[in-house]
Amino acid sequence: MTAAAIVPPSPLPEDRRVLLTRLVEGLDGNSLWWLSGFAAGLAQGHPPPSLAVIPGGQPAAQPAAARLTVVYGSQTGNARRAAEQLAAEVEAAGLPVRLLRADAYPARELANERLLYIVISTQGEGDPPDDAIGLVEFIAGKRAPRLPELKYAVLGLGDSSYAEFCGIARKLDSRLAELGAQRLQPAGEADLDIDAVATPWRVQALADARTTLGEAANPAPSNVTPLRHASTYNAQHPFSAELLARQVISGRDFKGPAYARYGSADKRVHHVELSLEGSGLHYEPGDALGIVHRNPQALVQDVLAATGLDGDTAVALDGQARPLSQWLAEHRELTRISRPLLATVAERNAHPELGRLLEPEHKAELARVFDDHQLVDVLRRWPADWSAEALVGTLRPAAHRLYSIASSRKRVGEEVHLTVDELRYDAHGAAHVGAASSFLAALEEGAQVPVFVEANERFRVPADGSRDIIMIGPGTGVAPFRAFVQERAEVGAGGRNWLFFGARHFNTDFLYQTEWQDALRRKELHRLDLAFSRDQADKVYVQQRLRTRGRDLYDWLQNGAHLYVCGAIGMGKDVHAALLDVVREHGGLDEDGAREYLTQLHTEGRYGRDVY
Repeated sequence: MTAAAIVPPSPLPEDRRVLLTRLVEGLDGNSLWWLSGFAAGLAQGHPPPSLAVIPGGQPAAQPAAARLTVVYGSQTGNARRAAEQLAAEVEAAGLPVRLLRADAYPARELANERLLYIVISTQGEGDPPDDAIGLVEFIAGKRAPRLPELKYAVLGLGDSSYAEFCGIARKLDSRLAELGAQRLQPAGEADLDIDAVATPWRVQALADARTTLGEAANPAPSNVTPLRHASTYNAQHPFSAELLARQVISGRDFKGPAYARYGSADKRVHHVELSLEGSGLHYEPGDALGIVHRNPQALVQDVLAATGLDGDTAVALDGQARPLSQWLAEHRELTRISRPLLATVAERNAHPELGRLLEPEHKAELARVFDDHQLVDVLRRWPADWSAEALVGTLRPAAHRLYSIASSRKRVGEEVHLTVDELRYDAHGAAHVGAASSFLAALEEGAQVPVFVEANERFRVPADGSRDIIMIGPGTGVAPFRAFVQERAEVGAGGRNWLFFGARHFNTDFLYQTEWQDALRRKELHRLDLAFSRDQADKVYVQQRLRTRGRDLYDWLQNGAHLYVCGAIGMGKDVHAALLDVVREHGGLDEDGAREYLTQLHTEGRYGRDVY
């Protein structure tokens, strides 16, 4: 069957439909997937009123009372996948459903909804994902309507190593009830082991949908068609990528007596190059690479020593039997602690200090424990009697790590590059390392690294290459902007590229310095503003450079530039505050007006953030 034969009915004028039919005639699968991605990119600035489509390709016209609406807000893709699975199960049951990303949901329709499920993640210290900022602000604000006829349920995804675990889900759940809506089940609060909470929540959600909407006589056809290409590789089944190169790109003195020597430095940052040859994996600048790491052996030994357990002890859990040391090395989280872990330790230890920390009024103190305690610190500080089975059952499953991709496939081919900050610090009288970063930092060329691609559809270069872009990426936050600049150069984008970069020291921390200098010479990078905080008595940060360049920054935004921020959560908050100052000063706006200005940039897809 030819491609032309399967083109569905569409709202296109007849002449455009004929042209489209001619265009796709005879194209192979790879070309069709590329074309679908190209069209999706063009559509980013024009979000549809709904993603739901009834047979025949026309916009869904079911009355609100006769359908379920599933809305998701997702930063790394987990909430999106959970929402897609829920929608698929509802469709398979023959019930009408539409699935929308939060920034595509028309807020004006909320007053007419009768059945609404929200699946949403919480970022950092209680922030919504970028694609849900507008909807969360609307529901929380004065313009939100009364909802006495709405039935709803909320599924939250989060990380219990943060004090505000699933905070956004809780706030939405409470606010919808406050507006008069009927809660169908308590808000689900899923930790890194998502399915443990999400699965029973979905079972109840499907039962509630059947009760509310009624059993369908015939299964409803699918009404959501994803444009992305589904890879066979994921966190559960990663691709084994070969390490082509790993080079330390920080800590080098470029002038003075230590020229060309690597010595002590605040940070060790590695440039990592991996081969994706034969994987079929595709990525775009802005996406992340998932690393399925193995915990360092030294860390495993420290945990065994702190508990007095034998690593050879066999442990059976969830139908799997392995030695304890293997559970700890490959299948359990050892560097990130969680509230459930501390609660279990408190029960076993009966130490009043730990019990006090878990009380709501001591949230700030608990957050500091999350910041600098790893599992071994908890075991040493609050010792308790553990069996091998109890320890494995208490610890969370190992969580993969995501790294912003620092390359464009158009320039590097079947490779993917990363910028990895090797986490090392001293705390509680002992040296500490990051699990994934130390795993990568120890690898030699030729080693195999389990990887997969995590798409980030809201962090993309503009489809319109004539648009200017402003990139703010201190430290390793600069990684995706290396990919952005490469991509824009390879496609011949006419828009200007402006980079703000910051670090501690010019000599030792200026990541990719020679590449940026070459890019400036080749006019691939048009402006570069730098802030090295420790090179002078008065510390200078990127947010101060933003304020200094505020007039030009605001002019670029007014003329359609896209704005991007990547880096640590704290930096993201500081940069956002600086941007508010810039907009207030140069746009003549008050505080509320400045917030609305940046929210509108989010809504238009012109303000992208990748913070962690």
